[in-house]
Amino acid sequence: MNIDSRVSEIAPPQLHIEDSSLPAGGSDPTRFDWKEAWYPIAYLADLDPATLTSFTLMERDLVIWWDRQAQSWRVFDDRCPHRLAPLSQGRIAEDGLLECPYHGWAFAGDGQCDRIPQQSADAMAHQSKRACVDSLPTATRQGMLFVYAGQPENAQKVTVPIVDALDESPNEWVCLSTFRDLPYDALTLLENVLDSSHLPFTHHKSVGNRANAAPVDLEVVESDRQGFRGVWEEGPRRGTLGRQDTTFIAPGLMWHDLTSKQFGRTLTVVYATPIRKGECRLFAIFPFKFSSKIPAFFIKLTPRWYSHTSQNAILEDDQIFLHRQERYLENQGGSPNFAKAFYLPTKADRFVAELRQWVNQYQADPFWGKKLTPALSEEQLLDRYHSHTKSCASCRTALAKIQQIKTVCVGAGAIGLATIPILPFWINTPLAAVISSVTIAVSGLIWIALDRLEKRFSQGQTTAPRNLAEKRRSPTPQGDPNAK
Repeated sequence: MNIDSRVSEIAPPQLHIEDSSLPAGGSDPTRFDWKEAWYPIAYLADLDPATLTSFTLMERDLVIWWDRQAQSWRVFDDRCPHRLAPLSQGRIAEDGLLECPYHGWAFAGDGQCDRIPQQSADAMAHQSKRACVDSLPTATRQGMLFVYAGQPENAQKVTVPIVDALDESPNEWVCLSTFRDLPYDALTLLENVLDSSHLPFTHHKSVGNRANAAPVDLEVVESDRQGFRGVWEEGPRRGTLGRQDTTFIAPGLMWHDLTSKQFGRTLTVVYATPIRKGECRLFAIFPFKFSSKIPAFFIKLTPRWYSHTSQNAILEDDQIFLHRQERYLENQGGSPNFAKAFYLPTKADRFVAELRQWVNQYQADPFWGKKLTPALSEEQLLDRYHSHTKSCASCRTALAKIQQIKTVCVGAGAIGLATIPILPFWINTPLAAVISSVTIAVSGLIWIALDRLEKRFSQGQTTAPRNLAEKRRSPTPQGDPNAK
């Protein structure tokens, strides 16, 4: 089921609890092992059963493919045991097996090698353990494909992290969702979204307003190795929206929970899946339970690709400075030295400090000791195509249709332009010339509009909305008798 249609009860969201006997992070109570946990790696809506999809989880290259024999998604190490060719460059063969592109070795859903085309009929090399591919445990929850990164035998003992509220009454919530590969660490992402006080300034003119800035008195009410819970009693917009509760479930899930009389209940759910040092994939889900049915009606009508272009713009409000910020922190000693590197004098920074203390107390940096790469250019940081569009089924399809329509417009305009000189020989009437001129003009206008829209799938704007010039009303001249 697509997460965009999931809904739930008003009860506070709780982590989905299964029959688990092992906490996420491993059994050592003094440290948190990021490999011993479940991570979302794709929305099911973006996976094609006929296509192989690659993903990198904590520097481990993976291939996602549909096993039609078992009717389930499989995740393998993305390398053939023969000559280490990436299996994601191969194909799903006619018999439904995953076939290596280099020499045609084929693998079943459990990772066993089924055939080696180069061996003789009586040879049994394909039965060797060395011919197998490592297969990772998978689970599908709330429209997402999860994978377990640690010891496979632990997978069934560890909880898959979801928000229960989205499962309890699926006809009462309306959800928007998006994802993007971000050019900074999963911890930097979590630190950013846990910090509600930055919204009025960073996201001014997008989803925030500087006029709403005020003291933010955050309180941590519970904290341990598995995460923490906190509360903002006054809540956003100077207390006009009501109390906001925040939950962090280690290592990569957090949500804000806000209920107001004006808008109903809203959750902001964020998963941070680590790709490599300095890069993560964001999965964001925005469930709404409105007090009126009208907003829900219009949200359901909004194409997924259209909401993604808007959400990409919001992410880019802080993309550039977060990329640089984590490099400044690294230069000043990283997370172990955060209390000296950061000056955190107010309660607004309480959740940021709590996250960093959790990292330090439980040695919970997934890439401890590794260094960030040199900073990227602004053009690279604002790239949308490679970080989102090419992996999003909705945006990729919309982009292809836009390009097709642009081609049709060029053709229609060219035909209209070419026929103007010869129209008098065919139809001796001014109406024909008018029709050709209108065709050229309309085709050109549509092309220009689509060209602007096409750019929204490829690149973000260099200047954030908060830095655009404010529109000011011209003062009315004193003594003007026409002034109102």
